Amino acid sequence: MTDEPGPAERALYLAAVRGGGRLLPEDLAPDDRPTVAALVARGLLTPAPTGYTAANPSALGDRIGAELRHRATRLLVHAERLPGALRPLAHAYEELHRPSGPATAPEDAAAVPPCISELLAGCREELLATHSDPHPAEVLRRTLGQDLTLLRRGCALRTLHRPATLDDPDARLQLALRSRQGAHLRVLDEPYEQVLVFDRAVAVIPAAEDPDRGAVVTDPTTVGYLVAHFERDWARATPADPDPDAPHPTTVRIGRLLARGLTQRAVALRLGLSERTVAAHISRLRDRYGARTLFHLGWHLRGEHHG
Repeated sequence: MTDEPGPAERALYLAAVRGGGRLLPEDLAPDDRPTVAALVARGLLTPAPTGYTAANPSALGDRIGAELRHRATRLLVHAERLPGALRPLAHAYEELHRPSGPATAPEDAAAVPPCISELLAGCREELLATHSDPHPAEVLRRTLGQDLTLLRRGCALRTLHRPATLDDPDARLQLALRSRQGAHLRVLDEPYEQVLVFDRAVAVIPAAEDPDRGAVVTDPTTVGYLVAHFERDWARATPADPDPDAPHPTTVRIGRLLARGLTQRAVALRLGLSERTVAAHISRLRDRYGARTLFHLGWHLRGEHHG
């Protein structure tokens, strides 16, 4: 199966959308069965008691995009490692074909990549980092000292987190300690790769063979690729305010879309959320601004974002 739906899949999915988001068994011809199976496998159609329901394609695009970025990153890292991995074989071949004469010492093995603490010590301008740890507070406590040292040295620190990180009071406190020293924090409720980039020259990503270990990347093209994707994700992310009284980043994002004139239903479709979830966030915004109606809320939000 290719990454993108074929013409038959697209046509059948659009037929489901035109039919109110549903496909009934009587709407399907026998030749449609393989196409329906492919759409179900992709997650674009969901089986229901009365037929099939169309799903939001944005989730599929995010998932496949993340898989492709992950695959591309691994290929680039493999391309960088391959010459070093083949170096002992190349040396043996060269020895075999070397003219007879005094023996020469073999070329030294590639140096072991420096550890993260050494990279932090050598960082002079900026550290870019994405975090998707299952226990964010624990990791943030462990790295607080090195992050504060980096900031006090005058380096910029930009970190990207999952929205769930702000739901943890301990993690929120750890982020606040960094924010007070000038760190810039954002949250993104979309798939992204975990990476550290030091001075846009050296990157560390999880090693393919062991996610708990890091692979150091120094190839300029590969590092540039990782930086470009970090900047893309950063632009799509929501600034994180670790203040306990600050609204949730999803609430902030919904408020921005409402301020642009989108309806509750349009916001739900844009963010891939249920209308009930969006309504709950809108209720919090109305309480925050004392808005009696959605029109008044939009007026307050437009004034805040354009003031």
